[in-house]
Amino acid sequence: HIALSLQRIGAALLLALLIGVLLGIWVGLSPLFARLTGTLFQFLRMVSPLSWMPLAVMALGVGEAPVVFLLTFAAVWPIVLNTAAGVMALDRSWLQLAHSLSATRTEVVLRIVLPGIVAHVLTGFRLALGIGWIVLVPAEMLGVSAGMGYFILDTRDRLAYSELMAV
Repeated sequence: HIALSLQRIGAALLLALLIGVLLGIWVGLSPLFARLTGTLFQFLRMVSPLSWMPLAVMALGVGEAPVVFLLTFAAVWPIVLNTAAGVMALDRSWLQLAHSLSATRTEVVLRIVLPGIVAHVLTGFRLALGIGWIVLVPAEMLGVSAGMGYFILDTRDRLAYSELMAV
């Protein structure tokens, strides 16, 4: 059960890291995109990930997919916001230097932005990891047949209180 839960949270954190860093860089580099999405992102961040359970089950069915979706949805927001904060905190003279040397947008992102925001991304990842563990157990109560959330429900149903307390 523990190994499967770790696998689920690992997959969700990788997805959240990929989505969060890309969105965070976009928000940080584009003031227009930041203005357009800022309110929406703050609203979505404040909605409990567990309240998305019925929609996740309706859209993705029962099983692995809605659990990973809920974990990813919960974990993506701290990564997006910390990445965007890191991009906005970059020294603008480095970006101006890159532009004056005719660096392409891709080169600027890969050689200046990404190395400059590593600390912010790691902070967002650390926060996402904590949020992911909070959401993991209730998310695994969505009709999966293994995992920590399933095991807790199973021990409760079997009245195995000693196992329940150990979990």
